[in-house]
Amino acid sequence: MSTLFDPVTVGRIPLPSRLVMAPMTRNRATPQGVVTPLTAEYYAQRAGAGLIVSESIQPSVRGQGYILTPGLHSAEQVAAWRLVTDAVHARGGRIVAQLTHCGRIGHPSLYPDGELPIAPSAVASGEQLIGFEGPLDHPTPREMTPADVATAVQEFAHSARNAVEAGFDGVEVHGGNGFLVHQFLADNTNLRTDAYGGSATHRARFAVEVVRAVADVVGADRVGIRVSPGSPYNGMVEADPVPVYTALLDELAGLGIAYLHVIEMGTRDLTEQLRSAWPGTLILNPHVTMAVYPATAEAAHEAMAAGVADAVSLAALWLANPDLDARIRAGGPFNTPDPATFYGGDHVGYTDYPALADIIPVGRASSAGVPLDR
Repeated sequence: MSTLFDPVTVGRIPLPSRLVMAPMTRNRATPQGVVTPLTAEYYAQRAGAGLIVSESIQPSVRGQGYILTPGLHSAEQVAAWRLVTDAVHARGGRIVAQLTHCGRIGHPSLYPDGELPIAPSAVASGEQLIGFEGPLDHPTPREMTPADVATAVQEFAHSARNAVEAGFDGVEVHGGNGFLVHQFLADNTNLRTDAYGGSATHRARFAVEVVRAVADVVGADRVGIRVSPGSPYNGMVEADPVPVYTALLDELAGLGIAYLHVIEMGTRDLTEQLRSAWPGTLILNPHVTMAVYPATAEAAHEAMAAGVADAVSLAALWLANPDLDARIRAGGPFNTPDPATFYGGDHVGYTDYPALADIIPVGRASSAGVPLDR
């Protein structure tokens, strides 16, 4: 039986451990979607992870869904991310870029042309964007034309090419948490009757095309996909996710990609069904119940012991513990995440959490929090 600290090779990426840092949106980029030297420091501090999956990165202007999130579609953004990957590699780490098109989880205020966000179907999320001047209702998105679908696929591919130029070790396609790829998969967001809607295979088509296009650019053995079957996040409804995700995994298995990354939002039974349907490496973000948040080191050990995962990703614990690998090996103690500093701000709650060697309690209040790894 493998443990968290056994090495594993994921595609072409050798990992010294199976403890992965999950993607976490931190809203600390510039208004132009450019990461800063502070971002480089943040990720370099966490280079002890077996693998770092970056925060969500929009592959295009229209792919943005939140303020102050980074992109990988301009030369300036690529150059800034190069500072991050260089810093991580200098500490002996490995980092992949998570590419996320937010689809209907967007707002005209985010786009220079002031146009609507796009989605598989014209169905509003019922959620809000927290803008610079307060909350804004997500509008009803514009239904994507076949040309829009093709453009979005190519935007993922272009951004993946930029990720390689920026020095990332691979690319993760975000197919969960209510964003564009997930919107094609889910019941309530995909009402299409063309080749991208209706049957399970048709609803999985966009995800497969995106992954294939990214793999064609960077190599399949450097590509992963993240999914969240059954997640209600961002107003999603999936009454019976198994047929759709089984169809998706059947198609993806033939591409030879590096890994499947599952956000466990339902029961362990659902995870086990996905495990049996997936022949490759599976990284699990364990959340059998959202009453236990953030996911604990014990949850990570348990998932490995249960044999449902080849590696385990944790989110908020990495946020608060830059040396989480060392802390888990030592059995703690662990810094407590401060939800007040999760999104936006400066170094506070970002790069100032102490390492185990400092052993100075931070005294940060805990909270039930919100699902951070979006």
